[in-house]
Amino acid sequence: MRYPAVMTRKTTIQAPLRIAAAAKRETRTQFAALPFRVKKKGEVEVMLISSLDTGRWIIPKGWPMDGMRPAEAAAEEAWEEAGIRGRVFDDVLGLYSYSKWLDEELSLPCIVVVFGLEVSHFDDSFPEAGARKRKWLSRKKAAQRVDEPELKQIIATFDPARLR
Repeated sequence: MRYPAVMTRKTTIQAPLRIAAAAKRETRTQFAALPFRVKKKGEVEVMLISSLDTGRWIIPKGWPMDGMRPAEAAAEEAWEEAGIRGRVFDDVLGLYSYSKWLDEELSLPCIVVVFGLEVSHFDDSFPEAGARKRKWLSRKKAAQRVDEPELKQIIATFDPARLR
């Protein structure tokens, strides 16, 4: 079977989620925003934020929110954690995994689904203002600063032109 030379892209429609309870040790899902901006000369920058506990560099992420689409939940987390707003894209940029430590002995395995967020607005007042640092970096530098190998790859290969 031959495929057409040009493939068209179908729009993905996300439905709001209904969240069921999970057992204590089950793998959890989180939704993250990869905040970005395109500078006048076409240079792409990515925003990283500091984590609350260790201060390492991460992207805004959080738990699913009942009644919200995954991309909407990612955008809400970006505002709560970084005070940024903009256009969130429903296309999944990638997945990465990490262990969320609840205390010194208990961690939860998490899979994070990443969505692009084109930043257009910065708020000085937001829920976690003062608790986190925000930093704009090139894709290369941002990829070097995060710990998770899959997230490094997502950031390093990110091309906002694929979202449009």
